[in-house]
Amino acid sequence: MEQVTEKTTKTGGVLGDMFRVGAHFAYSKARRHPTVSRYIFGAKNNVEIFDLEKTEELLLRAKEYVAKLALDRKQVLFVGGKNEAKDIVRQAALSLDMPFVAGRWIGGTLTNFSEIKKRIGRLEKLTEEKEKGELSKYTKREQLLLSREMDGLADVFGGLVTMKELPAALFVIDTRREHIAVKEAKKMNIPVIGLMNSDCDFTSAEYPILANDASIHSIAFFVNEIATTYASHKATLKQAVPAEDEGVGEK
Repeated sequence: MEQVTEKTTKTGGVLGDMFRVGAHFAYSKARRHPTVSRYIFGAKNNVEIFDLEKTEELLLRAKEYVAKLALDRKQVLFVGGKNEAKDIVRQAALSLDMPFVAGRWIGGTLTNFSEIKKRIGRLEKLTEEKEKGELSKYTKREQLLLSREMDGLADVFGGLVTMKELPAALFVIDTRREHIAVKEAKKMNIPVIGLMNSDCDFTSAEYPILANDASIHSIAFFVNEIATTYASHKATLKQAVPAEDEGVGEK
């Protein structure tokens, strides 16, 4: 462990940041998936340690892909339903106006999207009627039932309202826990960016990021890295549009 500490704390930038949030902590050797072995640096007190230099390489590769998605104006579905991740995932997705699932994954969200769209449409219709005061035409009992229906739909599908079509990619926190989402993405040929711990299958994501996915601080760091990358490149794209328009006007 001394080698790990010296190796990371003497290095500034992303390596130092990852070390400070505990991104290097994996699980015990008994829980390790065979596919992640070459990303393990060592162990202390039965807790394995990730090689953060390799994690940084994986993160950079994922960020390069996210930058391309932003420049191409593609949508990313954020997925993270466990307690440590759901609030972080929700806030990041909302800041980017991206869809998210911050609770239980509903089977068929991707593979049966036509039906999911109907439920989202129903939620939007009820929300619009409520905002316009149109629910007052119903009896009190009917209003109560509609309100309950709307709340139920919002809990399940509220994060998907901005998803008008299948996303270009998924950003998943803990691919082992969210294995149904990952499986659906594979079936629909949608690339997965996955923050995964040592118990996950490295091959389950096209853009894996091996790091601690059980710590709030670690999750927040990586979600912020991905979200910030998308936001910065999206902003660059927006700035380029007026410049192009101005050039056209001069001709």
